[in-house]
Amino acid sequence: MQNKIDIALTFLVTLLLTIGLIAVYSATSFTGAQSSYFQKQLIFAIIGFTLMIVAAFVPFRLIQRAAYPFYGISIILLVLVYFIGVKGFGAERWLAIGSLKIQPSEIAKLATIMAVAKYLSMRDVKINKLKDFLIVFAIIILPFILIVRQPDLGTSLVFAAILVPLLFWAGLRWFPLFLIITPIFTVLTSFNIIALVIWMVIILAILYFTKQKIIIMIAVLLFHLGVGLTTPMLWDQLKPYQKNRIVTFMSPEKDPRGAGYQIIQSQVAIGSGGIWGKGFLNGTQTHLKFLPAQHTDFIFSVIAEEWGFIGVIFVLSIFLLLLLYLLKLSSSVRSTFSSITLIGITSVLFFHIFVNIGMTVGVAPVTGLPLPFISYGGSFLLSIMLMLGIVQNISSNKFLI
Repeated sequence: MQNKIDIALTFLVTLLLTIGLIAVYSATSFTGAQSSYFQKQLIFAIIGFTLMIVAAFVPFRLIQRAAYPFYGISIILLVLVYFIGVKGFGAERWLAIGSLKIQPSEIAKLATIMAVAKYLSMRDVKINKLKDFLIVFAIIILPFILIVRQPDLGTSLVFAAILVPLLFWAGLRWFPLFLIITPIFTVLTSFNIIALVIWMVIILAILYFTKQKIIIMIAVLLFHLGVGLTTPMLWDQLKPYQKNRIVTFMSPEKDPRGAGYQIIQSQVAIGSGGIWGKGFLNGTQTHLKFLPAQHTDFIFSVIAEEWGFIGVIFVLSIFLLLLLYLLKLSSSVRSTFSSITLIGITSVLFFHIFVNIGMTVGVAPVTGLPLPFISYGGSFLLSIMLMLGIVQNISSNKFLI
């Protein structure tokens, strides 16, 4: 038992789960339904913790062999969402089995990571070969497309976020990574012609000083020009609520009672916590119901208001320790499959943490991404705990190839 369970990892996870339960209880204590929310989250936490422990004892080879079937099942579930999915907030994101609702996109996160890791761990696969690169890209882009069309832009961005870390860790050369990353900045500058021109000049300079061939320089510039010109058209294809989230992120004060309300109230809650916080169950923004989605998307604001700067630093420190521990483990394992899987899981956790906390303080758009281990929600918590179960398993088999 001791050889199978990673004590340090289990301690950090237990600490975060406990913080989450306390935060959910406080965030819902004045809604009249705190017992229901808290009890459900407690049940999810117990099931998730059990799932993590069980996953630690599954034979490592079985996990490797299950990677492709697991990925296939996740894709089938994502497709089924279009036909029998349960609607919510304008998106078809859930499958209902009786009273139980599952979110296939959460399952797809781990399934996609494992499928990529499985493929890249094959002996004759080289990420710098065009064929292998395109296959890895296709494995990641397929669930991305299925999820973004639900539409669930926030969750789909998770798949985009894991692409670069996985490819970098697998040994992809700098120039392909450059080609993958730079379109993001082209999109951001596409709404301002001056900014777009300056960015094009920067790209041209990089291509010139790295001595790329003329044909490659022309192709890259034409590609970025195409991205820059089509982005405004793609903007028109977004749903109104998606546009509102992005516009609100840029200037929340323009609509303080509408789209900007969440961010403004969140910032007020965080700022009012001061150094030591207002104390457990004493958060006014929370308990007077000024803060929307306080038990899900904006639960970090609840922690900041009640626990203050000290509490925030404590929670962030635990997250940092967990991420650093995962990075250290990914560098120490002998199996390529294990190493890439760990990097993928670390990337998912980091992206969720960064975006969720970023949107509560106004430095990231409101995407609806929950905070790992802490936000209320069953599907997400169980998927995260399953990921940590895989980590537990890898930790106990770190010397296997």
